[in-house]
Amino acid sequence: MALPFGLNRINLGLLLLCIISVATIAAVIFLGLDRSAPDRLTIAAGARTGDSYVIGQALKVVVERHYPSLKITVLETGGTSENLKLLEERKVELATAQADVPAGDSARSIAVLFRDTFQLAVHKGSGIKSFPQLKSRRIALPQRGGQFKSFLAVAHHYGLNQSDFQFVGNDDHASDLAFETGDADVLFRVRALSNNAILRIATNGRVEFLPINQAAAMQIRIPAFVPTVIPQGAYSGSPPTPSEDLPTISVERTFLAHRGVREEAIRNITMALVEYRHEVALAIPDHLAEIRPLLAGVQQPNTLSGLGIAIHPGAKAYYDRDVPNFFQQYADYVGLWLTGALLFGSWLWEGKRWFEKRQQNLADKY
Repeated sequence: MALPFGLNRINLGLLLLCIISVATIAAVIFLGLDRSAPDRLTIAAGARTGDSYVIGQALKVVVERHYPSLKITVLETGGTSENLKLLEERKVELATAQADVPAGDSARSIAVLFRDTFQLAVHKGSGIKSFPQLKSRRIALPQRGGQFKSFLAVAHHYGLNQSDFQFVGNDDHASDLAFETGDADVLFRVRALSNNAILRIATNGRVEFLPINQAAAMQIRIPAFVPTVIPQGAYSGSPPTPSEDLPTISVERTFLAHRGVREEAIRNITMALVEYRHEVALAIPDHLAEIRPLLAGVQQPNTLSGLGIAIHPGAKAYYDRDVPNFFQQYADYVGLWLTGALLFGSWLWEGKRWFEKRQQNLADKY
């Protein structure tokens, strides 16, 4: 059958090779541009003065130092609840959160950053000795965020509801000030024991800390609640504050990613957090040096119980030490180069056939 437009089989083969070659070159260029484009990721990290925000800023410095293609922005937020909402809506790619606050379906875990402790302080001489006695009292606690939900969870265990309390302060700073000036009777925080704001309040000599009992019972309903103890003298050694070991509750402060973030990006961030944690600690300013020891608590999320958030594939690849070999890491490029080599070989073969056909035609003329 005759081919249209005067094409013979050789010319048709050359045309097809041209089309395939152009498509392959375009794919190589597109892949190269896609791989070289920076990943721009935002961390929802709570209050600017909080431990998570400070660690987030330090992590940004180290990640961008070791992985220039990753660009990190640290976003100040109202706390865990807002962080998780932003993550679920993919308005941010990364977030820090208390483990006792449920995350959305899109959240995947990267690491445990450190452990937060439930801390309950009252003014000396107030007569308040236990959590049930907080009923009708003024609580220095913003009505939002993860620690507000944690407070209500403890209150519910003791048969109390949100309406049983008066909450004071729109943010941590305002509620801290209300407690210090006597406009609030009780201070409740879910923070690391080294938190600077709590240390300042604890060492003024006018407050005492209360136990939060029955943590093991609460853990039945909320597995993220872990019984712990605030050691005697944790805030001050002379006189010791608290004056004795106090039972309380701790929860993990987790580092999460949206499930849609590229695996390679999360793997590199996990590596920076774990393997370069000393650099992360040094990136924390000297006036916030009390936060540096928290990085000793960075660890792999525990998903053995089946109750936690699924781990992000990028973080899992790091923890499993799934270090890709050359061909795995550059599989796309290798495949394209092999395709290019085959195309080049096809060009040579078609050229050889064309030359032989031309020689045959010349011979036939004579």
